[in-house]
Amino acid sequence: MKVIIVGATHAGTIAATEILKIHPETDVTIYERNNNFSFLSCGISLYLDGQVNRLEDMFYSSPEELRDLGAKVEDNHDVLQIDAVNHEVQVANMVTGKVFTDTYDKLVMATGSTPVVPPIFGIDNAKVLLCKNYQQAQEIYQASEKYHRIAIVGAGYSGTEFAEALAKTGHEVQMFQSGGQILDNYVGKQMSDSIVDMLAQHGVEIFLNHRVTGFNGDSEGNLELETAGGNYQVDAAIVTSGFVANSDLLHGQVEVEKHGFLLVNGHMQTTNPDIYAAGDCSMVRFNQLVGQPIPR
Repeated sequence: MKVIIVGATHAGTIAATEILKIHPETDVTIYERNNNFSFLSCGISLYLDGQVNRLEDMFYSSPEELRDLGAKVEDNHDVLQIDAVNHEVQVANMVTGKVFTDTYDKLVMATGSTPVVPPIFGIDNAKVLLCKNYQQAQEIYQASEKYHRIAIVGAGYSGTEFAEALAKTGHEVQMFQSGGQILDNYVGKQMSDSIVDMLAQHGVEIFLNHRVTGFNGDSEGNLELETAGGNYQVDAAIVTSGFVANSDLLHGQVEVEKHGFLLVNGHMQTTNPDIYAAGDCSMVRFNQLVGQPIPR
């Protein structure tokens, strides 16, 4: 059995580890377009507020460890195309430029997600930062060391965590949310209001119903945020306006949810039984029986 895993940030690393532990005879090949594996982006806020001393501690595996388990690991390799009918993947070696085709019996899609880059004027300003991967986390930490007034654009889970972490380290934090509450995909309005009050008690200034429409740098090096409710000057901004699934390689070949996530069954199979998906690129199955006795 030959298994190809596309992506090794988290889900791909776990998939390879479990496959080789349970079925060590499996021929496993991992293609990862970066040169680092298993980065836990959920720990970035812990690094910002000092609970984690080294960003490198957010890696729990490596290409060498996976090779020791028996996997063929190809970092700096980008999968360009997938042919689900013929069980083929087209891959580019990002160092040499060589493009080649590989085949599989089973495919595991663990391509993750990419931060949403909203179409806002000035989003390419060097002081406007995104956050998802190891390199972006390094940039945010360096900015937090250099700047005092930092804006968080977007008040979802990541934005709220960053606001909390930066407030703990003495930063002046302003958080901008286009809607009328924070964490709107996670909690109701009443709990959201309570969290806003708690953040305010720790010095976080929250601007609800303030959609950021532009970023401008002034002559003194400040960054100005344009919103419908006025303009605000900060030293830097972190944009946390959500993520989109990296599922383009399979569009038109398997069923995809309306937001782009790969649909999977209870065994993490897509609508093609030879292709599995896990992590941010897939749609998590909703268990409506939560809290109910499990049928036996």
